[in-house]
Amino acid sequence: METMTKTEFVIEPGNQEVVITHEYNAARELVFKTLTDPKLIPKWWGPQKYNTIVDKMDVRAGGVWRFVSRDAQGNVFAFHGVYHQVLPPEKLVYTFEFEGAPGHVSLETVVLEEQNGKTISNDNVVFQSVEDRDGMVQHGMQEGATESINRFSALLERICNVTRWNNI
Repeated sequence: METMTKTEFVIEPGNQEVVITHEYNAARELVFKTLTDPKLIPKWWGPQKYNTIVDKMDVRAGGVWRFVSRDAQGNVFAFHGVYHQVLPPEKLVYTFEFEGAPGHVSLETVVLEEQNGKTISNDNVVFQSVEDRDGMVQHGMQEGATESINRFSALLERICNVTRWNNI
């Protein structure tokens, strides 16, 4: 699928950030809604092999979020954070912490830019240290993010196809 091949990761040695850029074949409003709708999160967030539920999701400055994923063996992986800035449909700023490694918090800034009916997502993840960033990268951050982005793209495509079909 065309949209799945347009993800770029910038992971510079000695730097405490990761920049993820992706082009979605959907309008910015739809991309933002899909990022922030608790009913849609389980359809795209995290690896396909996990079942994810939204425990909390209050999308406003100061609001908290918490997602819980389970694998087939019943292992639980939980993540949480706080929204710092919510500017629909252009920007989200929030913290991200894996509960399995408490105290390692990153700050994520997602900026959405619409270009010719498509949306460019620029996701800047800043870690507390280079070591934290390198640890996340070594533990599969890029693979996990890529799978979520691919699932997100596929969901957007399904939503767009249903919308087109309903308008016929």
